[in-house]
Amino acid sequence: MTSPVALDPELETDAEPAKGEQKLEGRSPGQLMWQRFKRDRTGVISAWVVIFYFVVALAAPLLTKISGTNPYSLYGQDPAYQDKPILDEFGLPLGYFGGISGDHWFGVEPQFGRDLFAMLMYGMRTSLLMALGVTVLLMVTGVIIGLLGGYFGGRTDYWLGRVTDFFLAFPQQLFFIAFMPVVTSFFVDPREETPTYFRALAILIVLWVLGWMGMARIVRSVVLSLRDREFVEAAMVSGASPWRIVRKEILPNVVTPILVQFTYQLPSTILTIAFLSFAGVGFVEPTPDWGRLFAAGANYTQQDPAFIFFPGIALVIFVLAFNLLGDSVRDAFDPKSGR
Repeated sequence: MTSPVALDPELETDAEPAKGEQKLEGRSPGQLMWQRFKRDRTGVISAWVVIFYFVVALAAPLLTKISGTNPYSLYGQDPAYQDKPILDEFGLPLGYFGGISGDHWFGVEPQFGRDLFAMLMYGMRTSLLMALGVTVLLMVTGVIIGLLGGYFGGRTDYWLGRVTDFFLAFPQQLFFIAFMPVVTSFFVDPREETPTYFRALAILIVLWVLGWMGMARIVRSVVLSLRDREFVEAAMVSGASPWRIVRKEILPNVVTPILVQFTYQLPSTILTIAFLSFAGVGFVEPTPDWGRLFAAGANYTQQDPAFIFFPGIALVIFVLAFNLLGDSVRDAFDPKSGR
């Protein structure tokens, strides 16, 4: 009779590690993603840049207090500031590169003399917070509709798909321009000035209503591929409710496309909000906004091209950093899609 074969100690799960060796521990998908992300230098730098922008936006009142300026004072016209002239007789900034000085770090606005540093800080604050709120709303809406359509299928998926197709049929940019004045005039007397908070609410609603469809399509396609998987069928056989199956089995598996889409959607929303203000249907005077700075810069391009330099550089860096961050997050979740 042959003797029993001895088990290889390295294959025994309960075996103690050899001296000088470390015991291997299992890591969750989130931990693996985090390890891959930390090794991506481009992603880490982009993440720090994005965090820096949000910190600056939140600290805008403190930064302008340190600089001794605010985005509303007309330093070139207010008699209280005439002891330090900053504009010449043609309304153009005195000094170099748009009037940069110790009092005005990024220069001043032609004709009015408003401080560009303060306008940019508060403009970033307005745009980033608005874009964050809009993006969260449309992500949540898209995820809910995509989950419902993809999981339940049948008539539910059909009618939700038709609603999605209906909203996709609208030309978004043109609809924004045409619909924003209608929304504001419907609730506010045209003879009265529209409050800033109402303009912000109208922008949020319009962008939300016309922005969730892409996320819904992505989530629906992922859920359709997961609905017939073995672990979902096992949960059904065990008697789990549809809510529990969606929450415990399906939703954790769609986190990756949701997070990646979020990193692409936020800078796109910022550009859309800037476009609305640039077109004159978003934020207006005197509310600081990134789009308003570009609209004003378009009027001053020939006389003072330096006015648009700092807002333009800030926007390009932010959008580029967020897009690179999205690529890094996607590669961290799915190494096979690496660049």
